[in-house]
Amino acid sequence: MRRVVVTGIGLVTPVGCGKDVAWKNLLAGQSGAKKITKFDASDLACKVAAFVPRVGDDDAPSEGAFDPDSVMPARDRKRIDDFILYGIAAADEAIKDSGWMPGEDNLEGRHRTGVMIGSGIGGLETTYNASITLSEKGPRRLSPFVIPGMLINLASGQVSMRYGFMGPNHSVVTACASGVHAIGDAARLIQHGDADVMVAGGAEAAVCRLGIASFVACRAMTTSYNDAPEKASRPYDDGRDGFLMGEGAGIVVLEDYDHAVARGAHIYAEYRGYGLSGDAHHITSPPPDGNGGYRAVSAAINDAGIDIFEIGYVNAHGTSTPVGDEIEVKAVERRFGDHAKNLLMSSTKSATGHLLGAAGAIEAIFSILALRDQMAPATLNLENCSIDTAIDLVPLTPKAFKGSAVLSNSFGFGGTNAAIIFSKPQ
Repeated sequence: MRRVVVTGIGLVTPVGCGKDVAWKNLLAGQSGAKKITKFDASDLACKVAAFVPRVGDDDAPSEGAFDPDSVMPARDRKRIDDFILYGIAAADEAIKDSGWMPGEDNLEGRHRTGVMIGSGIGGLETTYNASITLSEKGPRRLSPFVIPGMLINLASGQVSMRYGFMGPNHSVVTACASGVHAIGDAARLIQHGDADVMVAGGAEAAVCRLGIASFVACRAMTTSYNDAPEKASRPYDDGRDGFLMGEGAGIVVLEDYDHAVARGAHIYAEYRGYGLSGDAHHITSPPPDGNGGYRAVSAAINDAGIDIFEIGYVNAHGTSTPVGDEIEVKAVERRFGDHAKNLLMSSTKSATGHLLGAAGAIEAIFSILALRDQMAPATLNLENCSIDTAIDLVPLTPKAFKGSAVLSNSFGFGGTNAAIIFSKPQ
């Protein structure tokens, strides 16, 4: 089986755009949460979200703000949903970072390079706006770009066309596990020889009236912190009341190890293991014993073929829901046994909010950067932990750790679970 390594990283997140800025801000404890001003939220029970900061916003940061004009002209942006735009921007950074851009003279290289970008919902705002146009103005006013603007696989398609990558062109749609599934599935394509390089990850932009109202309706979203948005996402804390929605994208360039070494690429980490499972229990809630997550983590460890003592940090799914957080903690604790007391496990959703289908991808990247720097980002707002556990949940302040491997978990509606492991490059 071929070895797979990470040679490029790209991030578009509520705590900043660009891997260096986002990582610095995450370790500094910055939150991407804000009051919703992009659209009318006056009648919504949740009035806060974690937005990607944009150039031109009144509160745009001095560095790390997203500049849509740097990605594509305004005319072209009107033809795609923001989840595609974010995916393209993160892919641009990751591909440039990797240094792998085969040109017209390298047809074989482009044939052996593929794209797999997942999303949980895709073009929800495009769908919502098109529905209003149809209702109020009739079918003749619909744009011919509605369908290609909202289809989930068009994130992969747009990146493929942008760079001329003609290898596997695929997408993953597994709710909030989409990002990890995309990276894990892409790595396996390389392992099995279907590609030498894969651009993989997740993208999401579902912060709109329909998105917020719908998640509130299924009682999954925070509603108690509308006057203090930065406090809304609080995994493991006794004041948690649901997740805070975020947006953005995380993309990695995965590469066959020999291919990367031959061209002198910088290697961030080595992909080691990937586990999947299904709960077969409930459309939104995990089983009380956390068996699905437990089995996904176990499968990833078995696939990696490593000793659990090598894992020093876990980036948890940890969405800030009253039930789900504790179930995941107990499942991880059960799998790691006595080693649980040596683990650091945090939820970076406390800073970024929950990016749905993009969450697992950016959290896998945060895990890789944590491994590189041997530093676990904090769980913000964890002031009064309500979970009795031996695991250090890294409250409020980042902590150094020692470990040659890291684990990242993602679980989604429908009972779909994913776990992925990276190690220091050998």
